[in-house]
Amino acid sequence: MKITIISGSHRQNSQSTKIAKVVQSNLESYSQCDAHYLFDLANNPLPLWDEGIWEKDAKWIDLLSPISNKLASSDAFIVISPEWHGMAPAGLKNFFLMWGKGELAHKPALIITVSSGDGGSYPVAELRMSSYKNNRICFLPEQLIIRNVESVFNEGDKENSPREQIYFENRLDYCLKQLLTYGEAFKQIRTSGTVSLKHYGSGM
Repeated sequence: MKITIISGSHRQNSQSTKIAKVVQSNLESYSQCDAHYLFDLANNPLPLWDEGIWEKDAKWIDLLSPISNKLASSDAFIVISPEWHGMAPAGLKNFFLMWGKGELAHKPALIITVSSGDGGSYPVAELRMSSYKNNRICFLPEQLIIRNVESVFNEGDKENSPREQIYFENRLDYCLKQLLTYGEAFKQIRTSGTVSLKHYGSGM
């Protein structure tokens, strides 16, 4: 099974990227995960969506095709979002506009949000409400909100809060195991013949 991790922060050296790398490392310990791919918006900024995508503009094809192929070959996704002003970052929402050919369709995704304080819930609600309609990504009912993110998952143990570190390590393991289980189960949905973007390309 191939898992793609999407780090949704535009910032360099962000806490979202830190968590994405932790997730990437943890995935290597699960036998169900054969491969993983990290798409970091800090290093791969996408232009704002425009109708050239629909018109098959050459510049869009050149830019998106390599990413599209990696997403299409993935079985499940992990979407990591910081909370900026109570919102998911604009670049992450823009990312979800790009994929209308089934790259994400009927594949499970785990939402992970990060906050430097006690926040992190608003991006969860926003992503669940408005990022799945046409691309058909399927968010797990479980999510992981990493609050006070600067105090956990740091390279030096002394930089981490022992109590919070243990809690989030266990909760991350719990979430990843669920995602991998969903990933296997959703293969049957995609091959069932009951789902088709050809007949209904846009969600209602």
